[in-house]
Formats: sequence, structure tokens, C-alpha cells
Amino acid sequence: FNMVAKKDLFPEQLSGGQQQLVGVARAIIGQPKLLLADEPTGNLHSEQGKQIMDIFEQLNNEGMTIIQVTHSEENALRGKRVVKVVDGAVESDELVNKNVKIK
Repeated sequence: FNMVAKKDLFPEQLSGGQQQLVGVARAIIGQPKLLLADEPTGNLHSEQGKQIMDIFEQLNNEGMTIIQVTHSEENALRGKRVVKVVDGAVESDELVNKNVKIK
């Protein structure tokens, strides 16, 4: 994540986006079978967000289950299944068609 220069800093000395990247790195370093991610790209620049989603996609293809909460339709559609929850109730539960491209 291009954060080597920040290795000696305390968390409060990092920007919100940098803290988010560190959190993602810490979550995946132990190669868990299940990863719960709540808005993992929320505080990131678009390129950093794409990088995180690329990593999640690779980890998922290698067998890691990833449950992601997001308001980003683009990020949701990078998964294999989308469960839409509205006001605490499941509104839809669909497999993602990878042949459909979004803007």
C-alpha cells in the first residue's frame, strides 16, 4: 500500500485513509477464512479503493469468504452475491452476473 515510509508513526499520526489501509492489511495478513469488511473503501481515494477491491477479489478467488457492507454499487457488484438490506430486512438476494458492466 506504499506505506513503508509511515512505519514508525503512531496511528493518530496517519490520515483516515492511511488508517483504513493499515486496518485492511492487519485484517488480511493472517489469511483468515472469513473477512468481515464494513465500508472498506469509504475513506480512500478511488485508486486506493480499487486496489483494495482487487485484493479482495483475489483473496475470494483463493477461497476466502468476504462479507462486505457497502453503499457502493460498483464495489457490491465485484462480489459473487449481493444481499440488499433495507430498514433491517432483506430486500433482495441475488448472484452477480459478471457479464453485466456498470458505468
